[in-house]
Amino acid sequence: MADTFDPWSPSFVADPYPAYAALRARGRVHRFEPTGQWLVPHHAEVSALLRDRRLGRTYRHRFTHEEFGRTPPPAAHEPFHTLNDNGLLDLEAPDHTRIRRLVSKAFTPRTVEALAPTVHRLAGELVGRLVDAGGGDLLAEVAEPLPVAVIAEMLGIPEADRELLRPWSAAICGMYELNPGEAAAARAVAASVEFSAYLRELISARRTSPGEDLISALIAAHDEGDRLSEQEMISTCVLLLNAGHEATVNTAANGWQTLFRHPEQLAALRAAGPDGPPDALLSTAVEELMRYDTPLQLFERWVLDDIEIDGTTIPRGSELALLFGSANRDPARFEHPDTLDLTRVDNPHISFGAGIHYCLGAPLARVELAASFGELLRRAPTMKPAAEPEWQPGFVIRGLRELLVEL
Repeated sequence: MADTFDPWSPSFVADPYPAYAALRARGRVHRFEPTGQWLVPHHAEVSALLRDRRLGRTYRHRFTHEEFGRTPPPAAHEPFHTLNDNGLLDLEAPDHTRIRRLVSKAFTPRTVEALAPTVHRLAGELVGRLVDAGGGDLLAEVAEPLPVAVIAEMLGIPEADRELLRPWSAAICGMYELNPGEAAAARAVAASVEFSAYLRELISARRTSPGEDLISALIAAHDEGDRLSEQEMISTCVLLLNAGHEATVNTAANGWQTLFRHPEQLAALRAAGPDGPPDALLSTAVEELMRYDTPLQLFERWVLDDIEIDGTTIPRGSELALLFGSANRDPARFEHPDTLDLTRVDNPHISFGAGIHYCLGAPLARVELAASFGELLRRAPTMKPAAEPEWQPGFVIRGLRELLVEL
C-alpha cells in the first residue's frame, strides 16, 4: 500500500511521502516494531526533539550498554565504532562541545568564503565537460565529483588518491541504514580500517610538513591547551568526507530529478536571467529543493530520560526515528507542502538538522549546490532526462543510482 511505512520496499523508497502523510494523520508518534523505534513524523516535534537535551546521539557518556538495556556491538565491529563514535555526529557534551569548538576554528566562514572561487571553477569545468559530451550521467559527472573534489582539496588529499574515498564512504554509510546486515557491517569495518590507516599516514605527513589545508589546521587547532586527539582528527575528516560524498551528492541529483518532474518550475528558473537566475533566487530555489526531497530522511536519537509525546510516554532506553522527510512536508508548518515552490521564502526545513548537531558543513554545501545548479542552468538550458532513474535501496540516506541526461 502506498501509505504504508516500509523502508525496505523499493516503491516506498521511490516515494515515501504518501506514507508520511498517513503517519502524520494517525498521530504524533508511532511504535515501529521492525526496528524497535518510535517514529516521529511532525515538524514541531522533530524540530523540538533535535534540541532536547533529554535525548542524545549516544548514551555512552551517561550509561554502559547494560545499564541502558542494550547489547554491546560485536567485537568484530570495533573498527567501525571507534571511527564513528569519535566523530561529531555521534558525540554529546562535553566531548562534542570540545571537538566542535576546536574543529570550528579550522572550518570558519572565512575558510568557506575563500573556497568559493575554487568551487565555482570546479563546477564550471565539470559542467563544461558534460556539455561538450552532449550529456551523460549527471550524478557521476557533476553531482558527485564536485563535493568530493572540494572537501578533498580542503583536507589536502592528493588528487591521485581521491578515487579511493567514495567507496570507503559508501561502505561506512551503509551502517546508518535501518537494521544493516552482517555483510554491510563487514564492508563498513573493512572501509573503516583502510580509511583510518590512510588518514593516519596523511596526518603524520602533515605534522612533519604542515600546509594550508584543513588537516594541518586541525593539527594546529587548540584552546587553552586542549587539542584534538589523532582519533578525533581521523573521525572528523571521515565525517566531513562522508557528508560531502553522500548528502551533498544526493541533494544535487535529487534536486535535478525534482526539477525535471516540475517542468514549469524549471522553465521559470531558466527564464529568470540570460546568465542564469540571480543569486537570491537561486539560493531560495536550492533551499526549496532541499525541503522538497531531502537526502537525509531519518535521524536517530536515544532517549536518555523519560519523555512524553502527545500523551505517550517514551521510556529511557528507547530510540526515536525523527523523520526529516515527513517534517519537511508537514502542512502544519508549510503552506501547500507537496507543491514545489522555488520562490518559497518561509522555509524552515530541517534538512541540515538543528541543535548542537546542526550540520557544520551547511555553508559549504550551500556554496557547492548554488555553483553546480547555477552553472547547469546557465550552460545547459536544454538539459532533459534521457531515462527514468532508479533509486538506491537505502532509505536513511536516499539517492539515485544515476541520472542520465541529454542536451
